[in-house]
Amino acid sequence: MAVPDVGTVESSAPPGFGYRWTICALIFFATTINYVDRGVIGLLAPTLQSELHWSEADYASTAQWFTFAYAIGFLGAGRFLDRVGVKKGYASAIVWWSLAAMSTALATTLPGFYAARAALGLGESGNFPSAIKATAEWFPKKERAFATGIFNAGTNVGAVITPIMVPYITLNWGWRWAFVVTGGLGFLWLIVWLIVYRTPEQHPKLSAAELAYIRSDPIERVTPVSYFRILGHRQTWAFILGKMITDPVWWFYLFWLPKFLDTRFGVKLGTVAAPIIVIYVVADFGSVGGGWMSSFFIKRGASVNRGRKLAMLMAALAIVPTMLAPSAPSLWSAVAVVSVAAAMHQWWSCNLFTLSSDLFPRRAVATVVGLGGFAGAMGGVGFQKLTGKILQADPTAYGRIFVFCGLAYVTALAIIHLLAPRMEPARLDGEAG
Repeated sequence: MAVPDVGTVESSAPPGFGYRWTICALIFFATTINYVDRGVIGLLAPTLQSELHWSEADYASTAQWFTFAYAIGFLGAGRFLDRVGVKKGYASAIVWWSLAAMSTALATTLPGFYAARAALGLGESGNFPSAIKATAEWFPKKERAFATGIFNAGTNVGAVITPIMVPYITLNWGWRWAFVVTGGLGFLWLIVWLIVYRTPEQHPKLSAAELAYIRSDPIERVTPVSYFRILGHRQTWAFILGKMITDPVWWFYLFWLPKFLDTRFGVKLGTVAAPIIVIYVVADFGSVGGGWMSSFFIKRGASVNRGRKLAMLMAALAIVPTMLAPSAPSLWSAVAVVSVAAAMHQWWSCNLFTLSSDLFPRRAVATVVGLGGFAGAMGGVGFQKLTGKILQADPTAYGRIFVFCGLAYVTALAIIHLLAPRMEPARLDGEAG
């Protein structure tokens, strides 16, 4: 394909519904599958605990092995993506995690589950560095938060699909088939990805006008950047600490929310779908709304700094009432509180992810996301361990856990603002940002 001359095409206005949104849809579906595969065990936790005689600490350890491996995988995934590119990197990640998800069906002992979940965590760590890097390649800065919000909504769609699929499969064919069927979804996506994905400059279906619009930001260098150089910037630590403080809350929702509903309100596998679906459908609105809101502010003249942080502040304040969930008088009042918190987490998350591409050039984005993902997952490991200890001592003691969930975001935003008060892009190798 002959590459269009970007400099000769008007790029000030978006060329309508362009091909970039097809790429966004592909990332959305990959993220959906990612969350289906990781969420199966959370729904099956009461069943596995009953059949395999797991304690609260045993289940916590299973979640920790996944999260720890996910954290370690993030360190390598970002660098791998920056070196081999999105197409090969994303394909490799989904093959790995799909096979690992299916292998969980073979586990018969706790160490077997630990190994399968660790393998799944390593593979799934490739999703978000791939997704953020693809978004940075296919969208200008003014659209990235909105695009991130759309593909990040796949986390909630995955969490909605899982309680529909898993109980049906489990009640009809057994829990092992739940891992096999959900794990196989990734191979369907892989076929489409390998056929469709190219970089914008190489894609035959991309118009010259849309390529010009995508590349309307200043031209960036393409040489890789070392970890040490990236870690030397305050902007890196703003992203890392933001992830480390708030990601554990989402891990808690993913792995412990069905158990919380079971313990507090007696919601079993056959009836868990309705409250879980409500929570994550509401969360979808937060994901898309958060990305749209900050992009709206910026398109209306706000600086990137003001637009992103104002949107994040709105989420952080709305999450504080989450502390009331354990004392809610009824199931649906608790679901309402958690639904708002889940929506605002996604609102927050799509803007936090977008900070990586606001603050760093495309050549460093996946590495920065990998570092932040590592920190967030390690925070999740610690929080899961603490959750397991608290609930092992008292299975109903969710109050202290939800206090952290309510206060994490305002704390993280204060730290982000302290480290990046003006959201100035990091200068790498002497460049202007």
